[in-house]
Amino acid sequence: MDEAVWFGAVWLRMSSTAYLLVNASHILGIGLIIGAILPLSLMGPFLSRCALTGMVLAVVTGLWLFSVAPKDYLTNQAFLVKAGLLAVAILNIGFQHFNPAFQRALRGGPLTSGVKLSAIASFILWLSVLVAGRWIGFI
Repeated sequence: MDEAVWFGAVWLRMSSTAYLLVNASHILGIGLIIGAILPLSLMGPFLSRCALTGMVLAVVTGLWLFSVAPKDYLTNQAFLVKAGLLAVAILNIGFQHFNPAFQRALRGGPLTSGVKLSAIASFILWLSVLVAGRWIGFI
């Protein structure tokens, strides 16, 4: 029995155009995350919502892409690295948004060293998730 039974997975297997569009949407979602990591005094709240939109888009399209061949992905070392990095990146988001200093920075307050370190870590983590995701096809 073919492992891809969900319509969306079957559609991705049957249409290179569909796969291209979903994959591009997935990367767009990651791009929105990376493009909205560092808080800026005037754009902080907007960019924070933009990052959330990007994360949701990336996770939804990522799960969709995963649905094509879940057994293959679960045995792919690059996918496992990506999943671990993704978990840490999402935990960092939680840490940021429950940090009062980060909330103040989003509203134009000072950028403390902790906020800067968290933002740099977030940028590196999300970029690493993106690179690990591209690595999947090479293993």
